[in-house]
Parts: sequence; structure tokens; C-alpha cells
Amino acid sequence: MFPEAAQRLKTATPLFSQTVLLNELRVSSAHGGAGTRVAAQARRHFNVSGRVTAKKVPPRPKPRVQVEIPGLERITYAERMHYVPGLAKPVFPKWEKDYKDPRFYKSPPAHEMPLYKETPCYVFHQRTSALEGVRQALWLTKSKLTTGLPPQLLSLAQSPANQIPDQDKRVQNAIRHSRFWDTKEERPGKYKYCYTMLHNLLHLCGSLQSSHLALGKRIQAENYTLAASWKRGEDLFQVRGQNGLLLNSMAPLPALAGKQEVADTAAHVLETFYPVSPAIDLQKVHMYKEENFTGFKDDYPYPHAHTLYFLEGEDVACKLRPEQLRAKMIMFAFGNALARAHQLYGPQRTLDCPITVQAVGTNGRLFQFVVFQLNTSDLSDDEGIKNQVWVDEDAELYEYAKVRPLIKKKQVQVPAGLSGYQPETFSKFLALYLHGAV
Repeated sequence: MFPEAAQRLKTATPLFSQTVLLNELRVSSAHGGAGTRVAAQARRHFNVSGRVTAKKVPPRPKPRVQVEIPGLERITYAERMHYVPGLAKPVFPKWEKDYKDPRFYKSPPAHEMPLYKETPCYVFHQRTSALEGVRQALWLTKSKLTTGLPPQLLSLAQSPANQIPDQDKRVQNAIRHSRFWDTKEERPGKYKYCYTMLHNLLHLCGSLQSSHLALGKRIQAENYTLAASWKRGEDLFQVRGQNGLLLNSMAPLPALAGKQEVADTAAHVLETFYPVSPAIDLQKVHMYKEENFTGFKDDYPYPHAHTLYFLEGEDVACKLRPEQLRAKMIMFAFGNALARAHQLYGPQRTLDCPITVQAVGTNGRLFQFVVFQLNTSDLSDDEGIKNQVWVDEDAELYEYAKVRPLIKKKQVQVPAGLSGYQPETFSKFLALYLHGAV
């Protein structure tokens, strides 16, 4: 401390005369003199900082390395039970408790765990963002892509007997409820209005139960856990995790493709994306259990997966682009179908009755529709019968939902309220809901 203070004093000594000059300038400026500007400039330069003259802090010394010489025993102060200068610090064995304390639990090494395996497994979970999107999902599931929904599915919502009374008005009110009436905020969170809108639309579709009795044989399930395993070539893959809202049914969905159309898929060539690996962005793990589990017990009265519903913004830590969201929908629809196929038919065979699972994804305005038909559970190579996927992407339910109008250059560009409603999008939503009940 003293050397540093002395150094600062030496530095400030030549400035004493300047300080006196500065005081004189202040006096002259107080009597109306012209020294105000000079005093300000002098005050600007008359400053002594300790950072300029402070010495550099030396780095901390490195800890001494204790060298163990074989044949020589170190003399410690363990027997004296207190510190003794000149004697080495004792090293005691680790104390093992005779009871389990979760606060101080240390997991064993990975290779000593019972589920550890040398062969890695590539896991697709609810936060996976596949780089290649739908193309990667098609290769992993050995599937053939068809753009648009099947015509026999779309025709379900065209019949007047399958439509809701005052359908367009009630759908628009459901949208207004989720965007305007359910919150006091000027702009509600995306997940909040997505969740409210989805349940409002499902409630509208469920109002047809009086004329379609099969709709009463369904139930919704949330936060269930899925596990499905399969092999593609020499690699092992899994779909695992929780995927959102699932609509279960007592009866399975009918197949959308006939036997001849299924047989024609054998000539389809799967698209590759070499040199990108098909397992890119999938989690590589060595501790896993190879199993196929639908998430429900065997005696569950609603064993068949009907439709999966995905909401954007449900997981704040994971934001998927539309392409990656469609890939996630395909993978989890495939996982539900594959787990059910293993329960019914066992592994690796062509299914006599294909299993169909649907998926709907939305961000509150755009809707993604996926229909997956599992024709075979033999996915080891690229030959033979393929599975089938129908995808309808980026269908707008409405264009704008504004609390206040959008005004530019004193002209209303977008009016307040709901605008640009598209009834065709809800017709697709209703068709997927009625599938299997008409």
C-alpha cells in the first residue's frame, strides 16, 4: 500500500503549482473574468488516476504437484490430528455412507450402468429439429410422399349431413374467442391462443356426436410417453418422448390406400440426401432400452391412436420451423403406428391390415395436416413395400386477427378484428376428425 501511495504522490507533485493557478482562474471567473473557459480546460487535464501508476498484479502461483515415490512413505500429521508445519497433508479414504442420501448422489460411469450398450441408438424426441425436414422423415420411416390429402377423406366434410349448423359463424367466433375475448392483453401469447383455439375447434367438432354416435367412443390424452424402435440398415433408431395431445379411439382408422396401391409402392425409390447422414440432428445415446410402448396399458379401452395435435409455442425452449414441424408430425404418427403394430402383429412383417394415424399441427393461423399409413414394419432395407404419407402444408385458417387496425399513411391497411377467414381449412380439420366415424 505504501509504495503505491508514494508513487502517486510523486506523480501529483508537479501539479501543485498548476492547482494554485486553477484556483486563481476560478477567482477571476467569479468576478466576471474571461477565465471560465480556461478553467474548464485546465480542470479537464488536472487529474491523477491510480490505474496509470498501479503495478501489475502478479498471477497466482500454480499449485504444487505432489509426487509419489514408490517405496517411500510420506510422513503426515494424521496421527496428531492437527496441522504441523513441515509434515505432509494426509489423504483419507472416501467415506461411504451406510444409507442413501440423494443430495450427495454420484452416478456411476456410463459403461457401468445396466442399460449401457456398445451399439449407439439414434433417438428422435419432441425437441428434435431435423435438418432435412420431411425428406429425412421419409427416409427414416421408409415412406412414399403424396402431396395433399386423399380425396375420399376430403369428401367427408363436403356432405351437408356432416357439417355443423352455422359452421362458418361458429368457427369465426371460436377464433375471436381465442384471440380477443379470452385475454385482457393486447397481444396474447402464441401458446395461449393456440391452445384455446384448438380446444374450441375440437369442441365444435364434438357437437356432431348426436348424429355420429361413433364420436362418443373417443377420448383425449395428454402427456403420455411413447417409445418405438426399429432398424434401418445397421443403425438402430427410436421415437421417444411426449408429443402433445392425442385423440384415442376404440376402433382403428380404416386404410386409405387399397391393396393394389400398397403393392405398387414397392417400385418407389426412396430419395436420399447424401452426403448428409440420415441420423443428423438425432440424439446419439448408448444407454437405452429397445422397446415398443404405446404409452397405455394393454387393457386400455381406447387403444387405437386416431389423431395427434401439435401446438407451436408449447415448448418455449424449442421453436421449430414449419418444415421441421411436419417432420416431427410424421415421425410421431409413425411411432404410434409402429408401436401398435408390434403389439398386434409382432416385429418385421407386412401388415395384413395397415394402421393409419393422423396428425394436425398449428401455430394459431397456419395448419399442417399429415396422414400416415403403416403398411410394413420391416424397415431394415429400402426394398419391398413402402409406407405412405399424405401431407397438406401451410393451410391458412385466417389472414389477420388485429386488436387495433393497421394504419399506414393515414389509410387503413388491415381493419381491426378477424379478416381473411378460409372455410376450406376448417373443412379439412373436420374431415380428419370425422374419419372413422362416418
